[in-house]
Amino acid sequence: MAGTLPVGDGAALLRRRPDIRQAERSLAASTARIGVATADLYPKITLGLSGSSVGHADGFGRKDTFAWSLGPLISWTVPNTGVVQSHIAQAEAGTRAALAKFDGTVLTALRETETALATYARELDRRAALQASRDESAKVAAQARQLYQNGRTGYLDSLDAERSLAASEAALAASEAQLSDDQIVLFMALGGGWEPADTNLAQGAAAATTVKQ
Repeated sequence: MAGTLPVGDGAALLRRRPDIRQAERSLAASTARIGVATADLYPKITLGLSGSSVGHADGFGRKDTFAWSLGPLISWTVPNTGVVQSHIAQAEAGTRAALAKFDGTVLTALRETETALATYARELDRRAALQASRDESAKVAAQARQLYQNGRTGYLDSLDAERSLAASEAALAASEAQLSDDQIVLFMALGGGWEPADTNLAQGAAAATTVKQ
């Protein structure tokens, strides 16, 4: 039997997907490039101090030849505004492209997760119905065996009941195997990394509601 499926905050789960993490990092990098390009609009200013020596070179550093000329040394370069604006526009275009890619990645993740959750919920309902059918078949088979042992019914009736029970058990086993596969698909759609101690337990529609929120 497939166990309960731990889920938590839908957005937090989806952000663990590798494709969403990569798209998010690309968007952040593109946004940062806008700031870098904008900073080039400001002039580059350099500050410093100066000292000088008078006299022959071989007397450099002696008290009688060294003179201080202390004061700010300011130099700057005026940016080429046209080029900078072009770089800013290029960075903004890159950010728009990264944002579009991020949105597309998130929509794909939501679509895959919704499909996986719907499939898992349907299989849970199917398994519940098969479980009830198997339990009913088991009761019928037990009654048929009892009647046969007491001579109140024929062997074929008991055999038919046993066959129905075997078919119900096979269908239930197949559903449980399918549930395990569906859990793996849903695990991958949500990025994996579930920690039972940090999440709540839910099944079927409850899981779908959590992610949709």
